Amino acid sequence: MTTLSLQALNRATLDRQWLLERHDATALEAIEHLAGMQAQAPLAPYVGLWTRLQNFQPDELVKLLEDRQAVRGSLMRATIHLVSSRDFLAFRPLIQPRLDREIYQNITYGRHRLEGLDMDAVLQAGIDRMTQSPATAVQLREHLAKLWPDREPAALAHAVRCLLPTIQIPPRGIWNKGGNPTMTTADLWLNSPITTKPSAEALVLRYLAAYGPATVADAQTWSGLTHLTEIFDHLDLRTYTTPDSNRPLYDLPEIPLPPEDTEPPTRFLPEYDNLLLSHADRTRFTPTPTPNSLPLQTLLTKGTILHNGHTKALWTQSKSKTQTTLQITPTTRLSHQAWASIESEAHKLLAFTNPNATHEVRRIEE
Repeated sequence: MTTLSLQALNRATLDRQWLLERHDATALEAIEHLAGMQAQAPLAPYVGLWTRLQNFQPDELVKLLEDRQAVRGSLMRATIHLVSSRDFLAFRPLIQPRLDREIYQNITYGRHRLEGLDMDAVLQAGIDRMTQSPATAVQLREHLAKLWPDREPAALAHAVRCLLPTIQIPPRGIWNKGGNPTMTTADLWLNSPITTKPSAEALVLRYLAAYGPATVADAQTWSGLTHLTEIFDHLDLRTYTTPDSNRPLYDLPEIPLPPEDTEPPTRFLPEYDNLLLSHADRTRFTPTPTPNSLPLQTLLTKGTILHNGHTKALWTQSKSKTQTTLQITPTTRLSHQAWASIESEAHKLLAFTNPNATHEVRRIEE
């Protein structure tokens, strides 16, 4: 079994994530290659695509969403993901066990709140309401509360969102547009019911193609599923190990690894980018946690900057009618060369997000 250094593992995953070089591909090809992009922050995928693709412009993703070739819905880890429509139909039945846990084990919306409830009737009521027109969470609550006045409306609406294959439709997720999440079902939006359940093996192979080499625990972290060991055991996979762990890393046998000494470019990641969410052991990108380390939630709720393949700073953006300011907060000491590279990429990001505004890059030291 080949041993991979942490740097080799870092470069391999950056390569899979299209972060060693920008690819000449369509947005739809990128979304499918990545097996979806977390879209909890509605506009984050635009930055995620910009940082991975040559010549990406927001209108390309807008058209995919408006033409229903891509959708935003509850998938991996019971979070909102941007995926191609065909992947939504394929992935959703496989991910459903995680969404079931989100309902029945949820402290806020589940457990005793759902005891004795005719869930089939609740889901049918949700379908009936969304058949009339797409509905916001508030509208679903109001509709369901009339039918089950002795139950918590938020719990009923949350069950509908997770147990039905719901999709958040535009203008949610459209560049420079807002609005509350408005839901309908895959049946209604895509005119294609989810009728078959593909193999879990196919899901694991898609994961490894975008995030490998990886352990079973890594795949379970990404998907939110459990008991994937037997799935890995059935597949013909290459295995690696690392000096610090005896857990095997699995990979597709036909994919070569980039040279360990490959120099990665500086890259800006959006909030909740799957690169930082899809491994149980994140030390290939982030420092080993210490008592003084930033909490993971802090890393995720702001944009992250990779330099030399590792998280080095956080970024946020604010704008007025005439000026956009990108604030960068280093999380470790930066050399002059590192800062120059980060500042240069920051100006490129500002040119993408707000091409007609005056730009400022501001370094914040904490």
